[in-house]
Amino acid sequence: MVQEKKLVDEVSGWLKIYDDGSVDRTWTGPAQIKFMAEPVPPHEQFIDGVATRDVVATHGGSGHRIRLYMPEKTPEDNHKLPILIHFHGGGFCISEPDWFMYYQVYTRFARSTRSIVVSPFLRRAPEHRLPAAIDDGFDTLLWLQSVARSGSREPWLEQHGDFDRVFLIGDSSGGNLVHEVAARAGSVNLEPVRVAGAIPVHPGFVRSDRSRSERDMPQSPFLTLDMLDKFLGLALPVGATKDHPITCPMGAAAPPLDGLKLPPVLLCVAEMDLIRDTEMEYYEAMKKANKDVELFVSKGMTHSFYLNKIAVDMDSNVSDQTDALICRVKEFIEKH
Repeated sequence: MVQEKKLVDEVSGWLKIYDDGSVDRTWTGPAQIKFMAEPVPPHEQFIDGVATRDVVATHGGSGHRIRLYMPEKTPEDNHKLPILIHFHGGGFCISEPDWFMYYQVYTRFARSTRSIVVSPFLRRAPEHRLPAAIDDGFDTLLWLQSVARSGSREPWLEQHGDFDRVFLIGDSSGGNLVHEVAARAGSVNLEPVRVAGAIPVHPGFVRSDRSRSERDMPQSPFLTLDMLDKFLGLALPVGATKDHPITCPMGAAAPPLDGLKLPPVLLCVAEMDLIRDTEMEYYEAMKKANKDVELFVSKGMTHSFYLNKIAVDMDSNVSDQTDALICRVKEFIEKH
């Protein structure tokens, strides 16, 4: 007789964990938003000015998949394009860069910022606890260095990418990876690659104690307290708390910020984000450490609002704030 596996835990419609250790990421929330978590196949022909394809990046004998976004060349593109390495969010536990929610945003980023977007498929918890995703993110940077040195063949990047203008960008937990990968990059020689800037967008910076914004701000489809607590419990090293340096880089347990070699940073915050207060703690700590950090706040918006295609299409304010966010990122890239 086959024993039926038992449900041990689940997280807000996103993830179920069973007693045999298996994980089911089938969406069980409202059916009308399921399409946002479905994969979009790559297309090497240009659609709405952007082509995509998946490649396998190999470094040190191992490999992981990467989704590339390439903007169609325009008469104004008389030079090579910046490279935007994107780390997806999902609390280190869910989502992938080919999901529709990312496809619809990062095709816009590629088109609007005139950048080649490089988005790795990161290993996810609980099967792969941190620092696995950070290792994948840094390996992506090392693979980029190999391409720049012609050790790995990737024609889109070789022909069109500017390896002297590489930017790191990440949503939510991907914003944590931006900080971690930037810090690692500052301690090694990546020539001819230069990390020109870092853009954490609504990063998952928290503390063990609830902040005022966690208590007072509205929960959203992309961040609930249940998601925040359970995802981090599954993702952080066994026995770690939210005060771990990965989730609290401005805390006492983290390496001092003034000792890190970091590129210029554009911190993007949503005014109504549950974790706004701790994101602002990071901003203040970066300023105190004399880091080159800029702040952009999306007024009246909640966590990762721009990923919600339904809201972007139906609410003119959300649409306008999404446009403003992309425009601000574009300005930062052009400045550096």
